[in-house]
Amino acid sequence: MAVTVVLVASLAESVSNFRAPLVRELVARGIRVIAVAPDLDDKSRAAIRALGAEPALVTFARTGMNPFADARGIFALYRFFRQYRPQAVLAYTAKPVNYGLLAARFAGVPVRAAMITGLGYAFTEGQEPRRRVARFAAGALYRCSLPQATSLIFQNPDDVALFRSVGILRGSSPVNLVNGSGVECGHYASTALPGVPHFLMVARLLKDKGVREYAEAARQLRRAVPHAITSLAGWIDSSPDAVTQAELSAWQADGLNFLGRLSDVRPAISQASVVVLPSYREGTPRSVLEGMAMGRAIITTDAPGCRETVVHGVNGLLVPPRDAGPLARAMTELAGNPARVAAMGRESRRIAEEKYDAKAVALDTLRKAGILPDP
Repeated sequence: MAVTVVLVASLAESVSNFRAPLVRELVARGIRVIAVAPDLDDKSRAAIRALGAEPALVTFARTGMNPFADARGIFALYRFFRQYRPQAVLAYTAKPVNYGLLAARFAGVPVRAAMITGLGYAFTEGQEPRRRVARFAAGALYRCSLPQATSLIFQNPDDVALFRSVGILRGSSPVNLVNGSGVECGHYASTALPGVPHFLMVARLLKDKGVREYAEAARQLRRAVPHAITSLAGWIDSSPDAVTQAELSAWQADGLNFLGRLSDVRPAISQASVVVLPSYREGTPRSVLEGMAMGRAIITTDAPGCRETVVHGVNGLLVPPRDAGPLARAMTELAGNPARVAAMGRESRRIAEEKYDAKAVALDTLRKAGILPDP
């Protein structure tokens, strides 16, 4: 009987977008991979099957703080695991991790691994009442679920430290670190730089991604360097942290080039000279890795997850989070120095190949998860 591994995701498209190298490594070894998500449609099913995995719809809440919905989600996954009897479960993002670990433990799954790919809305700095409630609820769930893991995989040491500081992780927790989710450097090939300074941010349109700071810094840059182009790609999320349509419309009216939600970011990155992400906190930012692989200079924040991707002054610039002024100055500095931008882009590509190669990261993740043996 073939070994069965179940991936549990909150978004079906993330399996093909972010976990394809990991799935391919398992399938190449004759391992049956079942990808579980609550939002499967025909497109995501086809993308998962193209990787050699099996899509499976299991309904659970992606967001929210309803304990009854949480209980239903755990029970739905428990029934699924009891039916398919996998040897390993690998869950990522908050709800799949919390539901998946508890359900897998109740169902007797031997290997129960969780990937903490970012801490999200609840654990980003801020004391708004809704965020504090979300932090309390998420912390309570994590304290129940994480002790059920046979392996916990984090993408940066700051997230480990935060979880330890608030008592979510214990000293005996089986913690491992990996270099993000990796990036397929062959797919995101380095391309020639444009002839004008062009800055691009790719992200969900959330406050904690720093989108408001980017919009303001872009406005300041266009005043200082009129021929500079500033672009934004993404979409308005259902999160309470999302910007409003009125804000987005005002930014567009002021000259920000809005590209919308992109199924393929490569053409947009090819047209840009610098990739910007002023996020307050990340696991490891995917859009930055994609920009690095395509040979782009990076401007990001000296914040958890972001700072690991940039050697300041080598492949990009680090700026303080939550402050449009330093971001605008960094953008203006690079807008006036195309030779430096080109040199930084070459260093970005080198770092992407050496540190973030998707195949190497996938193998490291699967070994640290206990799914594949050490070499």
